[in-house]
Amino acid sequence: MPTYRMGRVAQLLGVSPDTARRWADSGRLPTSRDEHGHRVVEGAALAAFAVALAEDAAGVPDTPRMSSARNSFPGIVTKVILGDVAAQVEIQAGPHRVVSLLTREAVEELGLAPGVEAVAAVKSTNVTVELP
Repeated sequence: MPTYRMGRVAQLLGVSPDTARRWADSGRLPTSRDEHGHRVVEGAALAAFAVALAEDAAGVPDTPRMSSARNSFPGIVTKVILGDVAAQVEIQAGPHRVVSLLTREAVEELGLAPGVEAVAAVKSTNVTVELP
């Protein structure tokens, strides 16, 4: 299972490194130390935390949106559902939950599983831009 240092945790959650450290210091985000003494988060724990964080934010009124989303969403895999031929992969990219349908073979080749870092790249012929 992969582990992530605090700077990368912050990037994947869409927060500052100081916020990630405060969550760790308060015990909200479980951490351990690697062989070099750096604080790290296990991939599965980070995936669970990302989902819980997004669910907590669901009850908060939307903050004003004044930008258009980009086409690349770095995040962490939170769920994989394998079928005989197809698979469904969920990625938590900061506050965004991205769901992708792809072949089972691709999921297995990429080693996608909860806790693995991944980037959801979106190609679309129609993009909606919204203001608050």
